[in-house]
Amino acid sequence: MKNITEFAERRVRLAESFRDRKIDAFLVTALPNVRYLSGFTGSNGALLLTADRSLLFTDPRYQTQAPQEADCDVKIAQKALLSEILIWVKRLGVKRLGFETKRISFDTYDFLKHNAKTFRLIPIADVIEQLRMVKSAAEVATIKTAVELNSTAFDHALRTFKRGMAEVDLAAEIEYRMRRLGADGPSFETIVAAGPRTALPHAHPTTAAIDADALLLVDMGATVAGYASDMTRTMGVGHLSPKARRMYRAVLESQLAAIDSVKAGIASSTVDRSARSVLKKHGIEKWFIHSTGHGLGLEIHEGPRIGRKEAIRLEAGMAITVEPGVYLEGFGGIRIEDTVIVTKNGCEVLTPTRKDLVVL
Repeated sequence: MKNITEFAERRVRLAESFRDRKIDAFLVTALPNVRYLSGFTGSNGALLLTADRSLLFTDPRYQTQAPQEADCDVKIAQKALLSEILIWVKRLGVKRLGFETKRISFDTYDFLKHNAKTFRLIPIADVIEQLRMVKSAAEVATIKTAVELNSTAFDHALRTFKRGMAEVDLAAEIEYRMRRLGADGPSFETIVAAGPRTALPHAHPTTAAIDADALLLVDMGATVAGYASDMTRTMGVGHLSPKARRMYRAVLESQLAAIDSVKAGIASSTVDRSARSVLKKHGIEKWFIHSTGHGLGLEIHEGPRIGRKEAIRLEAGMAITVEPGVYLEGFGGIRIEDTVIVTKNGCEVLTPTRKDLVVL
């Protein structure tokens, strides 16, 4: 008997929901979801899933790659993918076709709607994303590899740091080190910000020099085998003011309290509340202007969101970030972020990089 792959197991779990959702087939067009359900890593693909068929559609560029990667029936479209898919929708006798409401473009929806002569379109939201939130042991192992590679790249890049180095040069060095260590690439554009620019949570690196007596914030992630990692560290360059040091201690205390609150069964808002309560004690909660964290995996931002009003309960196997920060315009900002795996009674912190205040 042929061994069933992890991808096939995921498709079986998804197909179990078809009857309740009253659909005959499900069209999957979001590439991260296509990869999650088939293993296909190409830049153009879609899945048509029924209870007993799994068809992967792509174009001739992937006629060799797709069968090597995917455990589905591969269809190489000689015309537009959607046109080929609709032929198979009719051939399979599909009457009710589910589609990803949050992942589909208007043009794609409009095309399907105008060609839905023999079937009805059924909107479905987040069903695959919900499956993806809880990682398998293999996924956790891959994320751990990505996290460790990311931290190693950070260490190697810092060895090249010199005062006066440009933000863009440090960012480039970080991404170069990731690639040299075997990463697919960065999970997102590396953030390097110095001085007052650290008060910009998503600052883009500039040609500005990283001078002495300033804060330096680095937010970076490496992708390995499709899975993302995410880490932020804030450091000092030269002399730091007592105010900056107090802020750092408060953020670190907040981050540790939030991590300590993580465990299966609690609402994700509890983690956010734990972080904010510490910052409130220090009188700087109003400087915390984003959520405490997010899930990650095949995408850098996935469910669950770790925010004030999030009711979703954490489950063992979820991969999340914990990243409180404070930002004071004209002065600077501090953020500390780790990637953790939720467990039954707590969490496993994957990020190995030290969190005490480092002064370069």
